[in-house]
Amino acid sequence: MNRTFEQRRYLIPFRTGLLPQIFCDTLVLGSGVAGLRSAVGAAHNGQVIVLAKDSLELTNTAWAQGGIAAVLRSNTDQGDSVRLHIEDTLTAGAGLCDPEIVDLICTQAGERIEEIIDWGMRFDRDDGGHLMRGREGGHNAHRVYHSGGDATGAELQRTLIDRVQEHENIRLFDRCFAIDLLTLNDAPGSPVLGAMTWHPKYGLQVIWARTTIMAMGGAGQVFRETTNPRVATADGIAMGYRAGAQLADMEFVQFHPTTLYVPGAARSLISEAVRGEGAHLLDHAGNRFMPAIHELAELAPRDVVARAIVRQIAQQGGKHVWLDCRHIEHFANRFPSINHELRSFGLDATQDLIPVHPAAHYMIGGLRTDARTRTSLPNLLAVGESSCTGLHGANRLASNSLLEGLVMGAIAGEQAAARADEGPVSPASIVSAIEDSSHAELDLDDVRSSLRSCMWINAGVERTPTRLDDACDMLDFWGRYTLDKIFETPEGWEVQNMLTTSALIARAAASRACSIGTHTLIGDASDEDRTRCFEHAVWTRGHGEPSWVARIPDLQEHARGRKPTIREPNPSPRVSEDA
Repeated sequence: MNRTFEQRRYLIPFRTGLLPQIFCDTLVLGSGVAGLRSAVGAAHNGQVIVLAKDSLELTNTAWAQGGIAAVLRSNTDQGDSVRLHIEDTLTAGAGLCDPEIVDLICTQAGERIEEIIDWGMRFDRDDGGHLMRGREGGHNAHRVYHSGGDATGAELQRTLIDRVQEHENIRLFDRCFAIDLLTLNDAPGSPVLGAMTWHPKYGLQVIWARTTIMAMGGAGQVFRETTNPRVATADGIAMGYRAGAQLADMEFVQFHPTTLYVPGAARSLISEAVRGEGAHLLDHAGNRFMPAIHELAELAPRDVVARAIVRQIAQQGGKHVWLDCRHIEHFANRFPSINHELRSFGLDATQDLIPVHPAAHYMIGGLRTDARTRTSLPNLLAVGESSCTGLHGANRLASNSLLEGLVMGAIAGEQAAARADEGPVSPASIVSAIEDSSHAELDLDDVRSSLRSCMWINAGVERTPTRLDDACDMLDFWGRYTLDKIFETPEGWEVQNMLTTSALIARAAASRACSIGTHTLIGDASDEDRTRCFEHAVWTRGHGEPSWVARIPDLQEHARGRKPTIREPNPSPRVSEDA
């Protein structure tokens, strides 16, 4: 990577002593499911601030059409079990899941679902009042709970916002941009003391906190084709990298197989649940192609379906394949939001074939955490899409993301609450000095547009070593003339964050010379490269190359400055033969 990516610690110059100061016990950066659930837990002991980049409701959580996967006590006698949920998760993760994390999250899933119901979340029920269960890709049982058919995320967001708004220990700061994490010094491993923020009305502000929880979501906007809202510009991942946190699995980006393809329009998600209800994928001749590719056909894991669609398009030409929903009864009632979106483009799911195409959907990599949500930096926890827990491995199982946010958010909240009695939060004198750039300037809008196209073309569903190297070169060029600049508004900071995270994704993809999970590399790998298929690449600012580890050890070692121990790779996923 260009040395600019390695050297830049803060995005703006400042002196903390000259800026307004705000104090709290726990600072939560992000207002999606992971952030809000963390805040609820942390507020049991201490003062909590939740910071949202835009409105509280504009999150990937609120946009989530899919459901929440869980096995409740009531459905273990109906052919499903926690063990089967664990096995499906491990299978989808292609051998790179952390089995302990998978066990933890799947085991606690039922408790978290019951809790959110007690808090007022309205899940879909049948005429007898029983919870309805759907099935989605990669699941071998019906264990996915939905709300409003295809509005699970919006209902979950509403429930959690109601919960935090009624808590006297929680303050909500909306439309407030987190620029950087504050550390006592610039060396990786320095404790996190809070964050530098910017508000359009109040300007720069320093928020000091005993515990900072990173929950700022993913990186979908670094790709031209994405299901993510405009706020998903990888800010949290880039902030963590600049602060010296260890990142893992950055090459693994999940591409959702089915988004509505209308030329000139944003890509609208067509939920996995539609295929769970029996929708078929058709080629341009009207023939199904998934049964010949995977035993689960349209319900195969997302990486399998996305690759199949891309290859089908390459064979037949054009820009999309078809999704056939015409035989699904009561489509409008089952999927009201999707039906409304289709109608806005003059499409009737009961009569018309739906044009679909893959798009970037979920960032699997991020700030590496342990089972207690701790990162490699003292005082910094990470949850949700900004984190890398090891749950998803090389490919996320459908409807496990909202679940991860609920379970790990609860754990992060408990961790923060337990630390709230450790004495008063003290400010520190931190100075960021950045020299003015002497290099030429590039148009920010052009850089943003170009990097998104570059990532989609060269680091998308299918990759080649040559294209990845080209992407790295292009990103280094844009970084050289953009990361050395000082910007005063979120538009500039977002582009700098997108460049940093894009460079990490491309560099990580180029470093992993074998296909696994969502990382599909065209071209054979050498035997030496294949030995690293089941290892994780860990990236830290200041180190040009990653550390390769079979399983990342206790992150308390990282906090003391020791490098990860390299261990022998596990050659196969830990799943039963009949998973």
